[in-house]
Amino acid sequence: MSTNAELDGLSSKELHDRAVKHAVRRGDIRFLWELLTRIPAAEASVGRVGESEADIKWVVPMLDDYVHAGEGDLAEALRGFYLEYLREHP
Repeated sequence: MSTNAELDGLSSKELHDRAVKHAVRRGDIRFLWELLTRIPAAEASVGRVGESEADIKWVVPMLDDYVHAGEGDLAEALRGFYLEYLREHP
């Protein structure tokens, strides 16, 4: 079990990987779906407005985004979501 301090010390990429792995192990489709629905807003928050608009209209790009949601500025934008999930599901 990770403490809040340990989780806060992880990179956003590490948080993404840990949260997604944990959700997959638990079969937590709700978390994975919520991650997909948050990606367009996260993209808009980091200046990828065109991508966020396309994601709202098309599911396939969302699946691609899911694969990359642990990388770079997108992972940073979703950091709070990963922290919240890992804290609620130790």
